[in-house]
Amino acid sequence: MASLAHFLHFPRLQGLAASLRQLGWRDSAWLAVARLLAAVPGGRCALYRYQFVAQAVAPGSLCRGRGKSIAVTPCVAEADLPPGPERRPGALRERYRQGAQCLVARDKSGMVGWIWLLRHGCQEDEVRARYALASNQSSWDLDVWVHPEQRGGLVFARLWEEANAVLHAQGVRWSCSRISRFNRASLGAHARLGTHALGMATFMRCGRWQWMAASLPPYLHLSRRPDDIPCLAFDTSRLPHYPSLELTCRILKQ
Repeated sequence: MASLAHFLHFPRLQGLAASLRQLGWRDSAWLAVARLLAAVPGGRCALYRYQFVAQAVAPGSLCRGRGKSIAVTPCVAEADLPPGPERRPGALRERYRQGAQCLVARDKSGMVGWIWLLRHGCQEDEVRARYALASNQSSWDLDVWVHPEQRGGLVFARLWEEANAVLHAQGVRWSCSRISRFNRASLGAHARLGTHALGMATFMRCGRWQWMAASLPPYLHLSRRPDDIPCLAFDTSRLPHYPSLELTCRILKQ
C-alpha cells in the first residue's frame, strides 16, 4: 500500500495538507467552499470569514528605537496616496468619505505599507455590513498592508507603533479590527502583539443575496437590497486599561 508521504507528492494534496496545518479542518473546509464559489463565472458568488479582535492602545514603543529608516506619515487625501495594493474600485474614496485616516510607511525604496484608522466604526469594504463602536474610547483599524518584500521585518511594528501613538493622543484605549480567518499571516502578526477576541462572522454572497452568521447580534441576517445592512456592535468599555504598550503585549499574549 502506498504511503501517505507518496500521496502528498501530488500538488493538490500538498496544498490540502498545508491548509490543514495552518487553518485547521474547520477553516480549511470554509476555504474550500470559498474557492468553489469564487469559481462561479462573473464573480457573482463569494464567501468571507472574519475574526474580530481588539488591540489595546497604550503609551510606549514596540520598536525601541529600531526601524528609524521607516517613516510613517498621514496621507490626508486619496489623490496623495502613492501607488499601493489594488482595492475594489471606489473603496479608498469611500474610506475617506467616512473620515478615515491613512498612515503610510515609507523607506528609501518608496511606500512599504499602510494602515487605515476610523474613529467611529466603519462600513465594510468586502460585504454589506457596518461595524459600530459602543465606547468613545475605542476606534477601528483596517487594511493593514505590508509590501511582500518587507514582511517579517519592522514595517508592521512601525505602522502599529505610530497608529498607537495617534490613537492614544485622541483618548482611544482599544482599537478594533476584523481579520480574514483565511489570512494566517495577519492573524499571527496581531497575535504577536496581543489581542482580545471579540467574535466571528461568516458572510456568503450569491448575486444580490447575502447571508450572514455571526457570534454576536444580530447573529443571523439575510438580505437582498443594498440598503439592508446588518450592524455588528463592539463594546470595549469593560476591557481593562494597560499602563504601557510593552506590558500590554506581554499580558495579552499569555
